[in-house]
Amino acid sequence: MSTESYPAMLQSLNADLDRLRTDAADPMRAFSALASAALKPGSLDVRTKELIATAIAVAIRCDGCIGFHVKAAIKAGASREDILETLSMAVYMGAGPSVLYAAQALRAFDELGAAAGATP
Repeated sequence: MSTESYPAMLQSLNADLDRLRTDAADPMRAFSALASAALKPGSLDVRTKELIATAIAVAIRCDGCIGFHVKAAIKAGASREDILETLSMAVYMGAGPSVLYAAQALRAFDELGAAAGATP
């Protein structure tokens, strides 16, 4: 589990990802195309899809994934209540370890929401 602030973590990860996009351009373009296709609004809107991704990030214990998907959920209009309900489902499905990561995801929402000017 990371103790680094989520805005700082994402800034650092983005720098690493920029190098990966340059050095492994073809696979990263393919991954980007997959992400775009998966996030395309259909029966589920982008907000809902990012909340699902947040729950999965908690369940698989991926710090960076939590940060990126919480930030995207905020951008798509997710509220703190949306995050709390999502985290409840992640904890239900992932048990004890997900409780710890759910606490981190809530911290990510609070830190990234404050940075984006979101209100609770």
